[in-house]
Amino acid sequence: MRSNEIRRIELKEYETRRFPKVEISEELGLKIWESYGSQISIDEPSFKNGNQWCLTPTGWAGQIPLTPELEIALLPKVDIKNLFGMLEYAYWLNRKSLKFLDGLTDCDSLEEFYETLANFLALRVLDRGRKGFFRSYQPRRDKIPYVRGRFDLRKSCQKPWVVKPECSYEEHTSDVEDNQILAWTLRRILQSGVCTERSLPQVRRAYQSLRGLTTPIPCDPGDCAGRLYSRLNEDYQPMHALCRFFLEQSGPSHRIGGRTMVPFLVDMARLYELFVAEWLKAKMPPDFVVRPHEEVVIGRGGRVRFDIDLVVYDRDSQKALFVLDTKYKAPDHPGNDDISQVVTYAATRDCDEAVLIYPKPLDLDVTIGKIRVRSLGFSLDGDLEEAGQRFLRDLLPGGDR
Repeated sequence: MRSNEIRRIELKEYETRRFPKVEISEELGLKIWESYGSQISIDEPSFKNGNQWCLTPTGWAGQIPLTPELEIALLPKVDIKNLFGMLEYAYWLNRKSLKFLDGLTDCDSLEEFYETLANFLALRVLDRGRKGFFRSYQPRRDKIPYVRGRFDLRKSCQKPWVVKPECSYEEHTSDVEDNQILAWTLRRILQSGVCTERSLPQVRRAYQSLRGLTTPIPCDPGDCAGRLYSRLNEDYQPMHALCRFFLEQSGPSHRIGGRTMVPFLVDMARLYELFVAEWLKAKMPPDFVVRPHEEVVIGRGGRVRFDIDLVVYDRDSQKALFVLDTKYKAPDHPGNDDISQVVTYAATRDCDEAVLIYPKPLDLDVTIGKIRVRSLGFSLDGDLEEAGQRFLRDLLPGGDR
């Protein structure tokens, strides 16, 4: 249960907040810089800033449990309702199998959203546990007191004094990756400190139901995607989609008192990129194919590599029509580096259209060589669906087709 005496510092995305020198100790300032320097830009007190601490979030949202008495809340600039909409597309939470989540937009904060999803995942795990967790045959090789499967006769002859024979066999077990992902994710949720008594009992029960059957082996968000499912484990697909969300938003763990704590952090630039990609894949007219994260390798030994955010192809000819590069932090005008980057990407795909996508429209429509370079806005203000349709009309020749 979370204490009501915990001090909470709220910081808004890209906005600097100043604190008197006495409010943050040097030890605490050092901890913020060492552990969360990528999420919070911190300047120590000096004559330059009026002898105050200056903290500026650098495009992240979420919650950091810093000490038993202090937590930092990073607030997004994006309206909370639209943030949920972005998360739904980016992590496939709007799929039919997760329609339980329709009420998520009623949440008042990112922490409440996180807790609601955690509770939902726990209930799905408990429901699967009542039916029986997925099991499959896994190869094993071990010394056991009886012969099972294939007996290694040569090794036994070499060491006749060894009583237990070494056997190769297959074991029908629930200690498989499908369940290990669930167990590891639930463990990370319990370490986050975000959940309250509203969801903690369910999350604990779900974790305990798996703990005796599978090993919570550390796994990455990528392990949750691109998996193969059958009729025996198809209900794991939405659970793994939720696991991917939780694992991608888990920051580095650290010790607080006697507990390991895991901060809940959303990389807003990464989320914007995922959201735009998944929205376009869902809404692009059927004449087009959207492919995210195309890798381009140039030169001997593959020393030069590019990761292109999005490429839009003609479905029939497979010609690259648009190269898209998403930028979450919108400047007053597109930078030269951004323009050079997207032009290079377009050239590697022999594409005549390069587009920089920002959360707001910027004035750019030029031709460099044979490549037309534009800036288009996919706004995060107002209705996301309307913003997406405006973007499509601006992108496609002759409007949406």
